[in-house]
Amino acid sequence: MKILVTGGAGFIGSAVIRHIIRNTADSVVNLDKLTYAGNLESLAEISDSERYAFEHVDICNRAELDRVFRKHQPDAVMHLAAESHVDRSIDGPSAFIETNIVGTYCLLEASRQYWLGLDETRKAAFRFHHISTDEVYGDLEGPEDLFTETTSYAPSSPYSASKASSDHLVRAWRRTYGMPTLITNCSNNYGPYHFPEKLIPLIILNALEGKPLPIYGKGDQVRDWLYVEDHARALYKVVTEGEVGETYNIGGHNEKQNIEVVHTLCELLDEFRPVSSNAKICGSDAPVANQAAGLAMSSYKDLITHVQDRPGHDLRYAIDASKIQRELGWTPEETFESGIRKTVEWYLNNPDWVAHVKSGAYQQWLDKNYSARTTA
Repeated sequence: MKILVTGGAGFIGSAVIRHIIRNTADSVVNLDKLTYAGNLESLAEISDSERYAFEHVDICNRAELDRVFRKHQPDAVMHLAAESHVDRSIDGPSAFIETNIVGTYCLLEASRQYWLGLDETRKAAFRFHHISTDEVYGDLEGPEDLFTETTSYAPSSPYSASKASSDHLVRAWRRTYGMPTLITNCSNNYGPYHFPEKLIPLIILNALEGKPLPIYGKGDQVRDWLYVEDHARALYKVVTEGEVGETYNIGGHNEKQNIEVVHTLCELLDEFRPVSSNAKICGSDAPVANQAAGLAMSSYKDLITHVQDRPGHDLRYAIDASKIQRELGWTPEETFESGIRKTVEWYLNNPDWVAHVKSGAYQQWLDKNYSARTTA
């Protein structure tokens, strides 16, 4: 197969592409606008493959989408291109409406026109796989409740509302036009190559630099954590084996409070790189303030700072992933304990990737989002 992956330079998209090139005989066309979170360095290990091609295209550009379909003639689309950070959506929702809703519409129409022109064999085999989030469901009330594929939508943020809208578009194109679509909704991903605005990489990198570890409110928000390479395996299984018209929830079976996650990260960093050996905090080249902080610290946990919660913050997400296990035979290979250890080790072992991704624009956004919040 030849698979068109939108957003393939992003965190999950790059994991999908690496999985396909490493583990299958399929070809991939990576279509990405390369916004702040898109990073082709995440694909360096497979970029020379003759089965990989890159197209620098915005999914809102219909003419360019048509050109890409004509040129590459894909057998399937895996749609991951999206604005995906809740805090950014609160600060500036416009980009989320444009990319997640208008962009998905443009891609659906380009895909539909292309699909209608295929011969009957290829037309029957074509798939449009839309990758979404569990945040479209809102949050859960009871401690035993789980999101299923039939849970009603109740998005809480501009981000989740835009993703819910895109899900509805995909289902409408299936029902109205007969498009061969599939949808997956996943829980929180983590792992290597994660842009450091999200909780886990943000905590790791702030800790290593001796910066405060900002925790919204009490840190009692619960998320189900899914290792990104497990997610990539699931997504490939859905696009190749899933039943057209179906939705599959993908979760890691790892519910943790945010504060638990932060404590685990600090404990792993205490193990791998103790404060006393961290030159950025207490070495001779570290700022004087950091040297003083390093002498007073016994653990990275000392950097934890509780800040004002964000508006509309959902308290608990948890996925029922029994359908994909039952029907497609997928289960996660990583526990949270094994996956989070691999993640911390990866960030410690890849300082060049980290240095390149932390641009001035990223730093400015971090300052804007966190510095204005009062301590809780």
